[in-house]
Amino acid sequence: MSGAAIFIKKDLKISDTHIEILMGILNLYSLLGSAAAGRTSDWIGRRYTIVLAGAIFFAGALLMGFATNYSFLMFGRFVAGVGVGYALMIAPVYTAEVSPASSRGFLTSFPEVFINAGILLGYVSNYAFSKLPTHLGWRLMLGVGSIPSVLLAVGVLAMPESPRWLVMQGRLGEAKKVLDKTSDSLDEAQLRLADIKEAAGIPEHCTDDIVEVSKKSHGEGVWKELLVHPTPAVRHILISAIGIHFFQQASGIDAVVLYSPRIFEKAGIKSDDQKLLATVAVGFVKTIFILTATFLLDKIGRRPLLLSSVGGMVLSLATLGVSLTIIDQSDEKLMWAVVLSITMVLSYVAFFSIGMGPITWVYSSEIFPLKLRAQGSSMGVAVNRVTSGVISMSFISLYNAITIGGSFFLFAGVATVAWIFFYTMLPETQGRTLEDMEVLFGKFHKWRAANALLKKKEQMELVNGASTTTDDHIQLGTKEQRN
Repeated sequence: MSGAAIFIKKDLKISDTHIEILMGILNLYSLLGSAAAGRTSDWIGRRYTIVLAGAIFFAGALLMGFATNYSFLMFGRFVAGVGVGYALMIAPVYTAEVSPASSRGFLTSFPEVFINAGILLGYVSNYAFSKLPTHLGWRLMLGVGSIPSVLLAVGVLAMPESPRWLVMQGRLGEAKKVLDKTSDSLDEAQLRLADIKEAAGIPEHCTDDIVEVSKKSHGEGVWKELLVHPTPAVRHILISAIGIHFFQQASGIDAVVLYSPRIFEKAGIKSDDQKLLATVAVGFVKTIFILTATFLLDKIGRRPLLLSSVGGMVLSLATLGVSLTIIDQSDEKLMWAVVLSITMVLSYVAFFSIGMGPITWVYSSEIFPLKLRAQGSSMGVAVNRVTSGVISMSFISLYNAITIGGSFFLFAGVATVAWIFFYTMLPETQGRTLEDMEVLFGKFHKWRAANALLKKKEQMELVNGASTTTDDHIQLGTKEQRN
């Protein structure tokens, strides 16, 4: 949409306000998708929810491609937005539930990897289609998005269902087969199955392929446990998930991704071709650094990568604010300030992509307890989309009110608050199973002691060959917090 907006404005002869709304409204529309995705995925399964998201994407892209006026385009944007909401919620949840703990960070960051690859391809297609007549070019820029959605919907049918969802439905035989294929060893598969059964309230001695569960989970009672009577651990988890999603967007990433042509114009680049080429560079840098992050998540850990990433974002945003302010107040073109502005935009997206970008989705999808995971994750996505929508729909008005440099000083301030929040609130989850998470949360700054206790539990299980029943045994559950 960033490149298409240039030509949509010319072709449909609409104002900056219309462009702001068109840019950001998708994020608000996606609220409907993310709100529905949690319950949908608990009802029909994670895999078929991804198929549904692909079908909605397909319809939205075609509608936008064939739009004849602004209202038609907005309707297509609405349909595509619902698909975005579904996909943003279900992709990391599905991946986290299928992945073994040893590579969960690497695999769960893949949705963000391919989002960035999609952004890069979008920038490239914008540049390629910009050579066509104005009325045709922007329609192809938007309509071509229907092709990947077909590949997504067809490809996911060859993938297994989430073992955790299968256990919640009492389908232990199918869950065991999936775990055998997706674990590092058969012993690990057995331990994962035992942990999931415990979290789902199924007795350990139940080994039938199909077992009767007291009440198959389709999401009933989740909101009560999340919002009305949460345990200390669930409250901490919810604050952490909502906080990381809010700060990911409030620090300005969508303003840079969607409005990069305008930022480069403010920096002194006037040609449409040069602006689109500069946005390709943004997409290229984002993709390279997100790929780097996937290999570091399970080696370095979530916290060091996240804190380093946000620290770099603060410095880049502040420097970008300084350089744009100098350009704005100068009567002549300062080449050094133009180069510094472009460098800082690329630096900002690099720091974002190596930490804040992927870790938000990895972290929020892995910390919720089994029963609360789908709808808890959908709450995080809802906050993410609202914040993104507000930023996207107000950026032009914001920089008109407080200058372009002032806008990035504001984002730098938000990123500084984010660093403090992450340092204080977020425990390290590297290498922990999804069933271990509640032990880490609820103690806030004392999470390191909980992590040590979990390691002690693992050592005892290795010695005894199974879960121990000593006084140091750690039990998990959402009804009460055991300390």
